[in-house]
Parts: sequence; C-alpha cells; structure tokens
Amino acid sequence: MIDTNVLLAIAAGCLILALLFGATFAKRRLRRSLNKQYYTDRWKELQKFCGDKQTWPLAIIDADKLVDEALKQSRVKGKTMGERLVSAQRDLSNNDAIWFAHKLRNKLVHEQYTGLKERDVKEALVGFRQALKDMGALK
Repeated sequence: MIDTNVLLAIAAGCLILALLFGATFAKRRLRRSLNKQYYTDRWKELQKFCGDKQTWPLAIIDADKLVDEALKQSRVKGKTMGERLVSAQRDLSNNDAIWFAHKLRNKLVHEQYTGLKERDVKEALVGFRQALKDMGALK
C-alpha cells in the first residue's frame, strides 16, 4: 500500500510542474508593451501624406512599416511581415483588413501599381490603424 504522504508529495510535485509549465507558456505569449505616444506621433505624421493623391502611396508604405515595427517590438515571430501577421492573427480583430492593406503596399512597392483609389487608401489605413490598436500601440 502507498502511504498518503507519498501520494500528497507526488500530487504537490505534479502541481508545481504544471504551474511552472503554465508560467513558461504564458510568458512566451506575453507581448511587450508598446509606447503609445511614439506610435500616435508617427501615425499623425503619416496622415499628412493623405492630403495629396501623389503622396498616398507614401502613407500606405509608412503605415505598413509602422505596423511591422509594432509587430517586431511585440516579439511576434516571423522573418517577414507576412509571417508576423500570420503569427499575430489571433490577436488582430480584422485580419482581412490588415491583409488587404499589406497586399496593397506590396502592389505599390513591387508592381509600380498606379491604380490607387481614395477608397482603397482609406480602407488600407483603417486596417493598419485597427491592427495598431489591437496591438496596444494606439488608443
């Protein structure tokens, strides 16, 4: 027969292991807190590009860079922004919007895309802004 003290010791050991494992797993999921003032200031700066159709591409490109910077500072895993977006998808409330925005940025940079419409610019910026809010970079 097994002594009750031995059973209690085994149970306590299992509980300690479970707590340690849980704390380690939770620590990996923790995101670094972002400087809201920095991201708010940067967001306001890039919004200045929205006033002129010629600078709309710069607004999209800068917003994409800002989101990628926030993903990196939040310790989201991935070699590229696309990989980081996949890793962060559970934390982002509107994946379709951020992917639309990122793909539009890619068209602008890689394909010399010239068919930029005001509606697309607004939609992309709304997607970028929501991602920044979801990550805690904007209020």
